[in-house]
Amino acid sequence: MKTMRMWTDGPLGFAGRAASPISGNMASQEIERLTAALARLPGLGPRSARRAVLWLIKRREGALVELVEALGAVRATLVECGTCGNVDTTDPCSICADPRRDARALCVVEEVADLWALDRARLFTGRYHVLGGRLSALDGVRPEDLTIDRLLARVAAGGIDEVLLAMNATLEGQTTAHYIAERLEGLPVRVTQLAHGLPVGGELDYLDEGTLAQAIRARRPLG
Repeated sequence: MKTMRMWTDGPLGFAGRAASPISGNMASQEIERLTAALARLPGLGPRSARRAVLWLIKRREGALVELVEALGAVRATLVECGTCGNVDTTDPCSICADPRRDARALCVVEEVADLWALDRARLFTGRYHVLGGRLSALDGVRPEDLTIDRLLARVAAGGIDEVLLAMNATLEGQTTAHYIAERLEGLPVRVTQLAHGLPVGGELDYLDEGTLAQAIRARRPLG
């Protein structure tokens, strides 16, 4: 009488015989690498990255080619503006080089993302200065780690009537604003800050344009 081989639920395929391991990768290493790279972008996780990759694959003759060309062009020309610290493909950046901007008004922000968020509102017509971060004793960020000295030099050179301190409404952001205000004392410039209508703990890059517009309109002298 013949005996039948039975399937098992364990690591063995047939009784007494080990099943070969199955790879967990659903695509080639190149596609997995692209998925992992997209998953590191803000707002995207592994699932969203996989959907984005599948969308690009389906449109590989159009959207994928355009994306690759655009990324290559930016990578080849990306520079930091030597005047304000903005990131652009030209130095000086398009904001600093725009003659329609009011050179007498200077808005100080923590990061490039804050600059872009404020400029999207199209209510501030002056120019910007990016600090490159904010003071933080916990993280070891000191005044010399930011572009505060470069800011003071821009103001001391003359031609600026107002410095708008557009720090994020966090403890570190407000500490940075007060430190800069103290350093600007004695210079012939009016120091203002965004209105406190900004939510405590909020960051500029995540605020809607209406909130940003109200904050800019209601700015007031600091101190």
